[in-house]
Amino acid sequence: MIEARHLRVLRAVAATGSFSAAARELGCTQPAVSQQMKALESSAGTPLLIRTGREMRLTQAGEALVRHAAGILAGLTAAEEEVAAIAGLRAGRVRLVSFPSGSSTLVPTALAALRAAHPGTRVSLVEAEPPRSVEMLREGDCDIALAFRYGSGQAASEWDDLVVRPLLTDRLVGLVPEGHPLAGAGSVGIAELAGDSWIAGCPRCRRQLVDVCEKAGFAPRIDFATDDYPAVVGLVGAGLGVAVLPELAIESVRPKGARTVAVEPAVEREIVALTLPDLAHVPAVAATLDELARAATRA
Repeated sequence: MIEARHLRVLRAVAATGSFSAAARELGCTQPAVSQQMKALESSAGTPLLIRTGREMRLTQAGEALVRHAAGILAGLTAAEEEVAAIAGLRAGRVRLVSFPSGSSTLVPTALAALRAAHPGTRVSLVEAEPPRSVEMLREGDCDIALAFRYGSGQAASEWDDLVVRPLLTDRLVGLVPEGHPLAGAGSVGIAELAGDSWIAGCPRCRRQLVDVCEKAGFAPRIDFATDDYPAVVGLVGAGLGVAVLPELAIESVRPKGARTVAVEPAVEREIVALTLPDLAHVPAVAATLDELARAATRA
């Protein structure tokens, strides 16, 4: 019989490339990792690792087992959490990953409400932009991923294997220095900014910016690129360029020295919460999704 603890060890060895590194990641000893790998290979009835000096390489059987491990462990977590809730333990654990502007706007409101309603539920938070956040969900490294996608240029099928909870539609707004000729405009055609220096955000947002500008007939001259929204605002405020940012990002940053303007054509991104089908039935995960949806209605 293949045990879940052995699968976790195999995933750690595959990810780190050695028993010693896997032991450090798992918080145990190298002999313990070696012993559990031997037990797993005995259960599987075939070698799972090829040992060449200090390096470890997966056999074909090992690769197959690692490929299925994330789904197996997610299903097991779902079963354990649901059984615990049914048994009346009133406990739960949710690992949440979010992009930065979601972390500073939607997440605090949702988690405060969740703690008030379910004080026994523990939530951890790490930040990552999509598509990395979605990869973390599929790999079993989180239970909920707060993510976004733009209305064009991205396949509608990219999340077909996941449970998708729509939260809100977030419009991008222009950000220009206070002294910019268009700072007092009610709305600005993006082509009117063709001659400006641009400050771009995360890779996915950067691709969207280039796509929109090219459709308007120009290629933006991107002089600065940063994933940090306060840095974008600071660079614009210092007169070093213009940018487009999501409204959620503007909410969490005081745009000192900069002015926001509506941009035409309108560019919107869809904000969603994602989870795996098995995890959607876990009470703590479901409650967190509900609170994120409520927080979105107040955003």
